[in-house]
Amino acid sequence: MKKKIDPTLLELCLGILAYGIVFEIVLLFFSRELSYSLGLLIGVVLALIGAVHMWWSLNRGLDLSEKEAVKSLSAQNIIRYFILAAVLAVLAVTSFANPFFTFAGYMGMKVSAYLNPLIHKLLKSV
Repeated sequence: MKKKIDPTLLELCLGILAYGIVFEIVLLFFSRELSYSLGLLIGVVLALIGAVHMWWSLNRGLDLSEKEAVKSLSAQNIIRYFILAAVLAVLAVTSFANPFFTFAGYMGMKVSAYLNPLIHKLLKSV
């Protein structure tokens, strides 16, 4: 049984990837620091994972009663933010990658959500 990916999730993920690519190109104009690019890459990967997790938890929440859905969605939201905070804390302590650019990469999810109508229109025309 082959499952199709949800079109809205696909558009959100494509927007996150496009944001990451554009951000990386601009970043390379200003700095060749590897930790900045690694931080951005980690943030984009976290945003993609977060988008898929959000889609999964929303689909799961729709099958629950209102009270249970609120509890479930709140718990899943806390999990996403805890993982982001934990990754940022580890990066801040280890200096493996820049936590600022990790957060900036994660914000690609927000930018993609705002640009979703444009991405939708572009995909429909292709």
